[in-house]
Amino acid sequence: MRHDPASAAIVIMLRELKMHGMAHAVAELAEQGSPAFEAAQPMLSQLLKAETAEREVRSVAYQLKLARFPAYRDLTGFDFAHSEVNEALVRQLHRCEFREDAQNV
Repeated sequence: MRHDPASAAIVIMLRELKMHGMAHAVAELAEQGSPAFEAAQPMLSQLLKAETAEREVRSVAYQLKLARFPAYRDLTGFDFAHSEVNEALVRQLHRCEFREDAQNV
């Protein structure tokens, strides 16, 4: 039985991804010490890292969808005619043009 840290890391990643059958198969291949498997380890490791990243992205996207955040809006689509806010002041603040006097407040 051989102990290879690279194959052990691959087995751990597979288990974290809930790919238990593949983790078992990789553990068996690592014990056999096959040169083909050892050559494939770096690529397999990169694929598992990519899969982990993809699952994280999908998870965040799903959680954001569930949160039902309001749609993004900016000042170009805001109708100041139907609002009581001071349009000039809002645009000034949007441009970060702060003045010492508070005449518009």
